[in-house]
Amino acid sequence: MTTIGEAISRVRNTLKAVKEDPFLTDRTIYFSLQKYAQTLIKREDNQFRLMKMSQIFKVLPYVELIDVDKIEAGCIGVYSECYFKRSKDKLPNILNGMFGPIIRTVSSIDGSIEMFRTDPGTWISITKSTTFKYNKRPYFWYLNGYLYAPNIDWDAVRIEAIFDGVLETCDTDPCLIRQDDPFVLPEYLFSEVEQFVVKELTMAMSVPTDGPDDSQNALR
Repeated sequence: MTTIGEAISRVRNTLKAVKEDPFLTDRTIYFSLQKYAQTLIKREDNQFRLMKMSQIFKVLPYVELIDVDKIEAGCIGVYSECYFKRSKDKLPNILNGMFGPIIRTVSSIDGSIEMFRTDPGTWISITKSTTFKYNKRPYFWYLNGYLYAPNIDWDAVRIEAIFDGVLETCDTDPCLIRQDDPFVLPEYLFSEVEQFVVKELTMAMSVPTDGPDDSQNALR
């Protein structure tokens, strides 16, 4: 998969053929790439093309779970003998698609048992059905950055999703983009993203300055 650094270099090389700008930073190019990549990923999600592309998903192999009450889990309407687990920590931001956060799978840590996605309201309705006591499916939902799961005794789960966090590290000041991290985008979409980015940045570089106070490029 193309890295962030490689994606930035490809755009920068294309821009040099139009107009070289010493004030155009890698960070500016990256955020423009990220913006259009997310737009096209949402489009592909709407057309049900993403789930078969395992290379664009990141795996969190061990997400620790803790016990929580039904109120925190969003299931205040449950009156049966149910119990709930929640991811101990907030998950990294997950990119939203047309149908909510783009989560490919949630499963047991060995991947042998896959969980079914739902939401608190739907799960409450399921618990009120006459056949609920025979329903052995494990369910999960994503709420306020956490993963919730009712009626399981697992210590942890495995999650596969497209994470939307800004790929930065703040061990130094200023924060630096991690150039060697993968740029999450199906390769067949890169040319389309590149066209949008080059058009946007070329227009920005063409904006004339009004005087000495505006001598620095707006992208700096």
